[in-house]
Amino acid sequence: MRSNNVRGPTSALTEFLRESGITATTIARRTQTRNEEQPEAGPSNGGQAEEGEEEEAAAEEAEEYHSDALDDPDEPAPKKRKVADKGKGKGKAAAKKKGKKDDDDASYDEEEDAYTAISKQLWRGNGSAGAKPPVGSFETCAKCEKQFTVTKYTMAARPGPGWLCHKCAKASGADPFKKPAAPRKRKAPEEKRKVVSFEERTLPSLASLCIKIITKHIDDVEALGDVGAMNLDEIAKSISRNRSMTPENVQLFYDVQNTRLTLYDVTNLTPEAFISMGMLNPNLTSLHLDYCGRLDSSAIEAWNTSLPALQRVELLGPFLVRAEAWKSFFESHPQLQGFLITQSPRFDLKCMQSLVENCKGLTELRLKEVGKMGDAFLTEIVRWEGSLKRLDLSDPGSGKSLSDEACIEMMRAIGSQLEHLDLSGHEYVTDEFLKDGLTPHAGSLTSLALANLPDMTDAGVAYLFDVWRGVVPEKPEEEEDMDADREKGTNPPLTSLDMSRNPELSTAAFSAVMAHSSRTLQHLNINGWKAVSQDSLTKLAKMAKELRTLDVGWCREVNDFVVKDILDNCEKVKDIDVWGCNRLTEACPRKRHVAIRGI
Repeated sequence: MRSNNVRGPTSALTEFLRESGITATTIARRTQTRNEEQPEAGPSNGGQAEEGEEEEAAAEEAEEYHSDALDDPDEPAPKKRKVADKGKGKGKAAAKKKGKKDDDDASYDEEEDAYTAISKQLWRGNGSAGAKPPVGSFETCAKCEKQFTVTKYTMAARPGPGWLCHKCAKASGADPFKKPAAPRKRKAPEEKRKVVSFEERTLPSLASLCIKIITKHIDDVEALGDVGAMNLDEIAKSISRNRSMTPENVQLFYDVQNTRLTLYDVTNLTPEAFISMGMLNPNLTSLHLDYCGRLDSSAIEAWNTSLPALQRVELLGPFLVRAEAWKSFFESHPQLQGFLITQSPRFDLKCMQSLVENCKGLTELRLKEVGKMGDAFLTEIVRWEGSLKRLDLSDPGSGKSLSDEACIEMMRAIGSQLEHLDLSGHEYVTDEFLKDGLTPHAGSLTSLALANLPDMTDAGVAYLFDVWRGVVPEKPEEEEDMDADREKGTNPPLTSLDMSRNPELSTAAFSAVMAHSSRTLQHLNINGWKAVSQDSLTKLAKMAKELRTLDVGWCREVNDFVVKDILDNCEKVKDIDVWGCNRLTEACPRKRHVAIRGI
């Protein structure tokens, strides 16, 4: 304090010490008194005495400024702090050891102080304690009832009301000076299989840029003028990607001279737009419409007169067309050669009978995902003996499978003339159909699809292809009386084979397929053949030189070396699907102009 009684600002701790009678003058007087009471040190212990006095004074000074002494400076600091200091030193030494840094840091935090960090609620106080008093004011401890100075570390009593001094706060199990321990950062686990995305960026051609611009301004169809017929199909695909085809802009693809029309997404076309389609394209002989869910009976009936030359129709999703409309359509188009529909739940047996009676020269039939499919359909199909070349009866739905007996009778009647057969999804078809239906009666097949047939076995498929290539396997004793016609069947090598999702098929079936059709195979799908060996897959690359598309998804033995062999030896391959092949790595080889999906 100056002679003019003017003093500067002081901290709360200095103010508290001054009110408790602890000042710099008091400390100096106490030190002088202790020095006078001690005897003079001899020459032998003089240095030790001075050293001891200095250590004692330093310890005493540190004790006076210890956090526990803020409220009661006369009591000595607890011994627990010394133990903690020792643990602190051990923790620092241990933290330097290599490879144990995280664990040692955790143990150091535990040894340093057993108290846990306080929550924010204790800093602010609970509802019963009210607002926290200003820093520097005096409060009475709710526990020991001693007066203390409020600091920013003062904590509310729990349960309230009131506030705790520093000593009582520590005794309650929370250190007001302890900072919350920083959460340990866990190392992110590395992925067992790194997924690498490959993207080949090329400069777009001038034609593709023009098509993109036309697609962007497709609604201004009248301002586009005449677009070449060569690019109309590309424009149709581009518009279908974002479902932008409308009754207004679809007229860009109409022409009275059109004989073929393919639209890939006509979801937004109304029944009136389908009726106008027939009127504006009267010379169509082939019509292909995808996602035509709004096509109804009125449009089909309008086509009876507006499309008199129609010979082939392919529709995806004609849900609303009723049986009566199908019958009238067949009656007005007896020249129909191809009828391909997918997802038509109202197509029944009477529609099938009308199709057979009116369109006697049909060569291509697809009834895919038709829920009313049954064995009775096959009795009508056999009436196309001599004309039908391509037949697709796949995926009838759960519990709607054809039987072995009906399929065998159908093959006996028209099997020799079929070039394409798809019976995928008929869960009741077994090896009996392979032995008694396909083996002796199929003689012209170039494309075969038998996917998702759970009762088909590895031995049955191997038997089929062995007999087709002229190798008669040894007959088991229980089949000695087997029909001799089984071994007489022969079939040329296939160009397309889909036997995916048949979990029982393995190495024996794969080897037989390769021995029979490897020279001509262009499209092969063995997705789900989980047990086929790596050696067999390696032979595929060396034998199937004409391969264009390949699906080996979920084949467990596919690895980087198998893919490399395929890329090196199959020069014409364009698409490879490897979904579910967990032995592939980020180092899987790539090849320009070859799309590998599933890595």
